[in-house]
Amino acid sequence: MSAELPCCVVSVGDGAEPCSCSGVILCRGPGLVLCHAAVFSPFLQPGPEAWSRHQALPASVLLPGLRVRLLHATPQLGATPALQEHEAQPLGFTRCEAFARALAGLAANWCSSGEAEGEAEQEAAAALPWFAWLRAPSLDVPGGGWTPWASAGDLHKGAALLACGSPFGALCPDLFLNTLSGGVLSNAAGEGNALLLTDARCLPGTQGGAVLLGPAASRPRVVAVIAAASCGTGGRGLALLCSLHAVLRSSRGLLQQLGEPPAPPAPLAVVPGAAALCCVALVESGGAWGSGTLLAPRLLLTCRHVLQAGATPRVTLRPHGGRATVLQARLLFAAAEASPFDVAVLELQERAPGFQPPRLASAFQPGEAVLALGFGALGRACGPSVTGGVLSAVVGAPPVMLQSTCAVHPGSSGGPLLTASDGRLLGIVASNARDNAAGATYPHLNFCVPATLLQPPLARYLRTRDPAAFAPLNAGDEGAQAAWRLQQRPPSKL
Repeated sequence: MSAELPCCVVSVGDGAEPCSCSGVILCRGPGLVLCHAAVFSPFLQPGPEAWSRHQALPASVLLPGLRVRLLHATPQLGATPALQEHEAQPLGFTRCEAFARALAGLAANWCSSGEAEGEAEQEAAAALPWFAWLRAPSLDVPGGGWTPWASAGDLHKGAALLACGSPFGALCPDLFLNTLSGGVLSNAAGEGNALLLTDARCLPGTQGGAVLLGPAASRPRVVAVIAAASCGTGGRGLALLCSLHAVLRSSRGLLQQLGEPPAPPAPLAVVPGAAALCCVALVESGGAWGSGTLLAPRLLLTCRHVLQAGATPRVTLRPHGGRATVLQARLLFAAAEASPFDVAVLELQERAPGFQPPRLASAFQPGEAVLALGFGALGRACGPSVTGGVLSAVVGAPPVMLQSTCAVHPGSSGGPLLTASDGRLLGIVASNARDNAAGATYPHLNFCVPATLLQPPLARYLRTRDPAAFAPLNAGDEGAQAAWRLQQRPPSKL
């Protein structure tokens, strides 16, 4: 790769093990770097509680004499990039208000493990919306300007993203500096998509790194900054991002003092996203909820375990950019408990507006790029989430189970698994993998009911309108029973 990535490592403090994270080089004339502010928490004179008491903080809140260094790689023609160290001076700290409002509106604690919060978790949560501006004179380049950037408000779910950060911060930069990871925009919330989720793999130490739009071999545009490498138990496998546009808006006062207003965002053509969001729905039944897949204007497929006995199902459709439509539904069919296939069929009281029938796949290609859609992670608050992966395994001949590497989370059950290339319906997500002895869930290993099993009973029902058309789903053969037995003892549901 010949292009210079606009990323670096930020190290704070002296000693053998300084605090460190990733950073983004946003300007080369003057040299300005943005990073996440949490790395400075141990060095605040008022203590970390300052994050929850102010909207902006000057550099004078730091301990006197604090040393800040940057490590960045300069491309060398035909050679390994050269690592260069730069001294930096903190300019100040800014709280991204749009990101903070979105985070508060979701009532989510992205730093916790789901257990009672300790002091460290509370401090980390308070620091989440804060970012630090650094001045590095040795990064100045004659005629240098702002790194190209784009507004996250122009992105659609499913858009391809590239995360750039340094896992473990300053540890072994020869190995880890500016590591790249591809993913998609999984979900977004807040004004101008101030808060985003991606399934790009972001490890500890990548906080403050850049999220890029465009191929890395050219000069990609920065669209967001990594705020947290993991979204807690409800969103494992997803990273929490803050829109760069939102940070710049919150930093206007500081940047005006420097006399260096940011360059305008680079205009974007239409950025491809997940066009098939209209086929996924939120299914609520009593106190339970999950996802569903529209197969016909009034017909929706979901998982049996999503539905509570005796409760009237409610279906919410949330197409991208459209208003939510809430429809009542009635249960047409639910597979028997003894069936290996965890499926149920609902009839909507009205036609789904703007329905476009999905094309059902007739064959499966292991290794094919796929997308999982569902109401896991931020789904109930922000509409369906999108995660990418590959079709990792096809079990049985004919197939009785599909496996994918998409990150799926509680609330995803019943959502569609689609081909990334043309949106064909491969199956519906039924469960993920869980080690019940260790209490660990693996979001990147999940199991789906193949569309080829659903197609014949669906065609028969659409022809006869007799719910008994789905009865063959109760009679899985020995191969199906064996394949799904792992999920039945005990079950791992989403």
